[in-house]
Amino acid sequence: MFDKLKLLAKDTVIYGSSTIIARSLNYLLVPLYANRLSTFDNGIQTLVYANIAIANVLFSYGLETSYLKSASDTLHRSGDAKGYFSTAFFSLLVTSTLFAAVMVFFSADIAGFIGFSAREGEFINYAAVILWIDTLLVIPFAELRLKRKALQFAAARIIGVVAVVLSALVLLITFDVGLPGAFFANIIGSLVSLAVVLPLFRDLRPFFSFAYLREMLRIGLPYVPTGIAGLLIHLIDRNLLIRISSSDIGRIYGKGLMASDIVGIYGRVAAFGIILQLVIQVFRFAWQPFFLQHSNDPDAKRLFSYVMSISTLITMFAALAATFFVPDLVRHHYWGSFYILPPKYWIGLSVLPWIFLSYVFDMVSTNLSSGILVTGNTRYLPVVTFAGAAVTALGCWLLIPLGGMDGAAYAIVAGTVVMCLVMAYYSLKVFRNRYEWTKLLLLLVVGIFSVLLQEQFAMRIDRVWSVVSRVVLLFAYAGTAALLFREECVLLIRKLYPKRVP
Repeated sequence: MFDKLKLLAKDTVIYGSSTIIARSLNYLLVPLYANRLSTFDNGIQTLVYANIAIANVLFSYGLETSYLKSASDTLHRSGDAKGYFSTAFFSLLVTSTLFAAVMVFFSADIAGFIGFSAREGEFINYAAVILWIDTLLVIPFAELRLKRKALQFAAARIIGVVAVVLSALVLLITFDVGLPGAFFANIIGSLVSLAVVLPLFRDLRPFFSFAYLREMLRIGLPYVPTGIAGLLIHLIDRNLLIRISSSDIGRIYGKGLMASDIVGIYGRVAAFGIILQLVIQVFRFAWQPFFLQHSNDPDAKRLFSYVMSISTLITMFAALAATFFVPDLVRHHYWGSFYILPPKYWIGLSVLPWIFLSYVFDMVSTNLSSGILVTGNTRYLPVVTFAGAAVTALGCWLLIPLGGMDGAAYAIVAGTVVMCLVMAYYSLKVFRNRYEWTKLLLLLVVGIFSVLLQEQFAMRIDRVWSVVSRVVLLFAYAGTAALLFREECVLLIRKLYPKRVP
């Protein structure tokens, strides 16, 4: 079993390396934008990019997944899938051009719909260009995955992100372009990625088949509503936070702030969730092929239980460590002249523990999805996703007027908890398994208690001893986990040190 777990860890590194590098490089832009742009401008960018993520699903309408499926089947039969490549690419070229044109034509109306004034319509135009280029990249990137050209795939992604970061540094620092520079940088990065994958267009033919397109739409379109609902769980908060009333802002935060300022502060603080998001995303890349490969093993259920325990423990420990130390890193005055987030953003730091907590439930849901997928009962996945999205949206609508940014964070936790519970219900219904629920719940309670205890320490002791107390609490938490999961720990130690442990 340990060999299989080691294989999963190895796959996680392979599948996730490009994602980690790309996302980490992209994260360098958070302090840049926070320090070079106003909270109001950050709010505009945060909301536009949240909606770009949602629009991406509509622009590609599931053709990436369906192309992989259809082209893969054709390659196994005839060895030539160029007809699918050309059909999928030309379909996206035409529809993305039409969608982008509609966005530009109605930019002022779209700006008003998402909570901006009409003069912010120029940023909708930039978003249209970004969406158009990114849609042209969908099929080339899918082709690289299909042909297992992992290095080219990683290079195209990383080079594009490097181009975004370098362009943003030049445009915002050297030329002081302001908010438009952030969008120009993204456009440049997307164009660079497109240039990197240009050799793939050698397979493009003047060919289009409506039969191929119908086949791919039949496979891909069902992914659209599920994909949007999944994104809404972590993005609906921005779209509802922008609608917070000025009276609620004044009551919660005092005078001098507008709704866009609140969204900007919240968006930049919530971006630190990338610490946990990367853990889950990298795990997910490796987990799905892993459990599909080993689902018929005699010890599959026990193996899945071990993976659930280990991955959730790692996520909870990371969430606790991030809760303890990220606020200090944010507030530290580096070299006496630089903050990761300037003081005006610190009113939003209270949302961090809740953002980190939500990803713990995301990890549990990711593990539980194995039961639904190995049994082929994927019809339950939309129910799971929509349940989480509905609770998040309702929670935001009810709680944002009461608690502002904190209300939005509470709503995200509520949505991920409900999604986790619904996923558990359907997964265990079709694939019964025993997980260490009692122990995991106990560790979750211990983690929450540790945060509350640390807050009491922080009010009564100086900064140095506060740091010491957090380190001690982390070690105590790790020790508690080791005691509760002795079997897993002993197995791990025996495999790592076979000569020392009997």
